[in-house]
Parts: sequence; structure tokens; C-alpha cells
Amino acid sequence: MSGEHVAAPPLSLVERRAERQLFTDAVARFAVVRLSLLMDEESFAVMFGAVEPGLRRALVAWYGPLVGKEAAADAFSWAWEHRDRLDGVGNIGGYLFRVGQSAAKRELEWRRPIESPERADCTERDSSYEPRLDAAMASLSGQQRAAVLMVHGYGYSLRDAADVLGVSLGTLRTHLGRGLDRLRKELEVCNGVSF
Repeated sequence: MSGEHVAAPPLSLVERRAERQLFTDAVARFAVVRLSLLMDEESFAVMFGAVEPGLRRALVAWYGPLVGKEAAADAFSWAWEHRDRLDGVGNIGGYLFRVGQSAAKRELEWRRPIESPERADCTERDSSYEPRLDAAMASLSGQQRAAVLMVHGYGYSLRDAADVLGVSLGTLRTHLGRGLDRLRKELEVCNGVSF
């Protein structure tokens, strides 16, 4: 299954800041819209715009691009069909993450592992590519991989990543620390210096 855990290209600092600002603005707009008792099409669209990017990235970080994107789509399909259940939910992104996890688990029961393509051509073009990174990321638990990708790959703040993943800040820090420790051990790196 290691072929499913390929990280998306990192965003630039400007892109990360713009994405975080869009997310923050959309969440603020959605908080006002949620005052209605039943979510209509317009408020669902606002919620979708606020939650979808973070939810998709979290599920892709956890389950890989194929299953993660499908799980995000399934979560929003479920959300539309059951939008009346979302009223009163404090962390809709975290709730839908759990719905997406259930969808991904069902999907994984039916999928066979896909081998990752050879990355030799990437090493010639990009000297910063670490050929052992795919295997090292695949060795992490889903929680650790999601925490590392959300914070260091996508540039989310610890608080935003914890909210998207539906965990406490302390839990996120634990997964992030353990994931980074494991990556350092797998890649034989200590404070940026190879052993």
C-alpha cells in the first residue's frame, strides 16, 4: 500500500497563508450561516467551501490520494443527505473526517495494494527529493502521517490541523512528535544531519 501515500507538492508560503486566510474567512461566514435550523443549499455551499480543502487534505494524508479523495467525496455526499444531523455539531470538519474514515475503511476492504511507481526520474530533476521518504512515510501510522503532512507538508497551524482531524491539540502534538521521530530514525537524520 505504500504507493498510495505520496505527498502532494508543498505549497509556497504565500499560497499557504492565502489558503489559511480563505479557510478562516469561510469558517467565519459559515458560523453565521449555521444559525439557521436546517441547512439549505446556500449554507451547505458555504460549509463545503470552508471545510472541503482541509478535509480532503487530511483524508489524502491519512489514506493516500486515491482512497482519500473518494472518502472526502463520500463524506460530503453523506453530509448533503443528512444535513439536518449537522445542526449543533461543534466541529463539522472533524465530524465529516470521521464519516470519511468510515468510507475509506469500507473502500480499503475492497482494494488491493498498488505498488508505487519508480521515482528514479524525480531524483534526476529534483536534487531535494529523498528517495527513501515514500517508504518512511508509509511506515508511519495513519495518525502520524496525517499530522506530519498537515503541519509540515501543507503548512497548517497545529490548531487548524487538530480541528480538521477532529483531535485535541495535545493528541496532534503527540502524533506529530512520534511521526517526526520515526522519520528521523528511518531516514537516519538527526537535526538535519545524516548519521
